[in-house]
Formats: sequence, structure tokens, C-alpha cells
Amino acid sequence: MKLTTKLILAFLIVSLLSIGALAVMTRITANREFGIFLANRYQTELCDRLAEYYVNTGSWDGVEAILPGMNMGGPMAGQNRPAWFAVADRNGDIVLESSRHRKGYRLNRRAIEQAEPIIANNEVVGYLLLEVPYSPQTAAEQNFLKRLDFFLVLGALGAVALAFLFGIILSRNITNPIRKLTKATHDIAGGKLGQQVDVHSNDEIGELAQSFNKMSADLARASHLRRQMTADIAHELRTPLSLIIGHAEGVHDGVLKPTRENFEIVREEAERLERLVNDLRTLSLADAGELSVEFQPVDVNDIVRDSHTHYRSLFDKKRIKLDLELAPVILKANLDPHRFAQVLNNILDNALRHTPEDGRVELKTQLAENRIQLSVKDSGAGVTSEEAQHLFDRFYRVDEARARDEGGSGLGLAIAKSIVEMHGGRIRAESEKDKGLKVIVELPSVK
Repeated sequence: MKLTTKLILAFLIVSLLSIGALAVMTRITANREFGIFLANRYQTELCDRLAEYYVNTGSWDGVEAILPGMNMGGPMAGQNRPAWFAVADRNGDIVLESSRHRKGYRLNRRAIEQAEPIIANNEVVGYLLLEVPYSPQTAAEQNFLKRLDFFLVLGALGAVALAFLFGIILSRNITNPIRKLTKATHDIAGGKLGQQVDVHSNDEIGELAQSFNKMSADLARASHLRRQMTADIAHELRTPLSLIIGHAEGVHDGVLKPTRENFEIVREEAERLERLVNDLRTLSLADAGELSVEFQPVDVNDIVRDSHTHYRSLFDKKRIKLDLELAPVILKANLDPHRFAQVLNNILDNALRHTPEDGRVELKTQLAENRIQLSVKDSGAGVTSEEAQHLFDRFYRVDEARARDEGGSGLGLAIAKSIVEMHGGRIRAESEKDKGLKVIVELPSVK
């Protein structure tokens, strides 16, 4: 059974049960209130007739004899013994019994207070007790209830029809987006990644559609990155391997002399291969959640200070000024010192490669809203804001040729991002063209 059918049946069953219960309660209540209305309508006339009887006879003896002759066009008409009212004398003793009050029964004080007094010659001579429910006896009364029943049934059928109509509309509004999601899911399963579903509601279905669209976009992007990464790895491996094989064959064939310079080229390319393989291994372990980390409370300022000391000579060699500005307080974070030092080294390596001679790199730490913030800002050419969003993608390079010439694998910032996220932090880049690049790392602080 389809979901649409199930929803329509559910709406219909709930409507039938609720409308049926409402109709029954309405019928019972209407019958009761109509009886009360009729009883109250004839109450005054009853009291007058009974008072007149008492004045004429001086007692309640034989009061039953007047009942057949009482024709008031209401509950008294055609009745030899109405069971919907009783009469008591001034002492509360029942003199005209009903189905509830038998002759000889004496009313208590509370019942007398609730009864309607019968007044003759300006004194209370008895009490009239109306009893509910009263069953309508005349043709007009019964026709009224029949018409009421008819309109109740008609209204119930109309309500069921409306419920059925709204059930169809609502079920389609619910199931149509689900059908779109199902079709898009099948398309993704068939290899058509990047499917998007147009759902404009703000309810749970809309949230599901938004989550699906994000998942679909992420899958398409991940698939693209995977294919791109495979091509990039092949390209990155081919370049050093070609140089190593070319020089080795050249020396073997006598085309190149076995000089120190030629062997140094082979060694440098082998080291590049080793760095690439190590970076790939680090990324694969991070993706699998198997990268070994040993968390401990550490002052981030100490790690930054050590990295500054280590890189200062490298920056000086390139005539780049490396400034250091540490927060005046202890910035304690729960992290792995070795892994976080690797993050900082990768960021500084990137700054060193892309900052021109006589440039400046600012290394800064601060505490912002209970989060530790570390930033590395260079005075290089910078990138566009769109390019800055992709700097942490694997093998992404703004300047392909320059990065390879200077030994970059295109994985340093991607590794930095993976490690930072393992520490519960965030990393981002801010840049404008010709205004340098700023990499910001945020970490949760601990006390």
C-alpha cells in the first residue's frame, strides 16, 4: 500500500471516529437540553393548574384525577401519567409520584430548596419537581428531533467528505516531495551525482530536502575531488619518477656522467617522492580516524615560540621578516604538541614559499571569546576570496608551476585542516588579491 493511500485512510478513519463521536454527543446533549427546555416552558402553567386544584379542593387528595383533562399542547397532551414531574405537599411528602419519586417519600431540605414552590393564597402549599430527561411526546417535538438528526447526519457526511478531500490534498503535499527525494536517491544510486530537489516548505520535509541537497552536493564534490586527486597523485608521482628514471638511464647509457650534480638531482626527486608519500599517508590516516594523537594540556604560545625560533633562519635566508606577537596570557589547549607543530609548520612553509624577498610574515596568538586564535599573515600576492575557499583542498594550487618548482606537494594545508579538525578546531583563510594571505586557526581553550 502506498504512503498516499495510507495517509488518506488515516485521515478518513480519524475523521469518521471524531465526527461520529461528536454527532452522538451532540444528539444526546440536544435531546437532554430540549427536554429541559420543554419542561421549563410548561413549569409556570403546571404550577398555576396545581395551585388552582389545591384552592378548589383544599388538599392534594385525588390530584391524579386532573391529569387526563390537562391538555396544554405540550408534555401534558395525551398522557395519563407523565413521568417527568412529581408534586410534594408543603411538608415535602410526595403526593403525585413520578418514575423517580414514589408516593409517601419525603424530600430532604436540599431537594425542597431546588423544587419549584406552588403558591396558593400567597402561601406555599406544595412543590413541583421537574425531572430530566423528558421524552418528547407530541408530533411537533418528535419532528423537531427527527430534523435535528437529519441535519446532524448531513453535517457529519459533509465533514467526512471535506476530511477526505483535505486528506487527499495534504497527503499529496507530503508525498510529492518524498517522491522527488526517492527519484533523486535512485538517480544518485545509478551514478548521477549532484541531484537537487526543489522543496519550498519550511517543515521537516523541507529540512530533509535541504539535508539531501547538501549531501548530494557533497557527494558530487567528493567524487570530483577523488577523481581529481587520483589524477593529481599520478601527475605528482610521474614528474619526479620521470626525472629519476631519465637520469638513471642517462648515467647507465653513458649519456650523462655520474657526477655529484646528477646524483644530487636524483636524490632531491627521491626526497620529493618521500614527502609526497608521507603526506598522503598522513591524510589517509586522518580520513580513517587512525592518525595517532596524544592529547595533553599545552600552552599554545610555547609551540608557536618554538616554531618561530626554528623558521627564523629560513625566513632570514630569504630576507623575509618573521614577526612574532604572543598573547600576554597562557593559552592552554588540549592538543597533541607534535601534530599541532606540524600544522604550524605547514602554514609557515606555505607562507615562506609565497612571500617575496623583503616581505613580512606576522605570527600572532590571542584569546578571543574563550577560543584560542592563531594567525599567520604574509605580504605575498594573495588570492581572490573564491580561491581562498579552496586553499585547503588537496593538491590545490593557485600557481601550479611555481608550487612544483619550490617543492610543494599541494597537501600541506589539507593536512593542517585535518589535524586542526581532529583537535575540535577550525581553520580558514582570508585574502584579497595583492593584499597577502591570512590563515587563521581557532582552538577551544581549557582551564
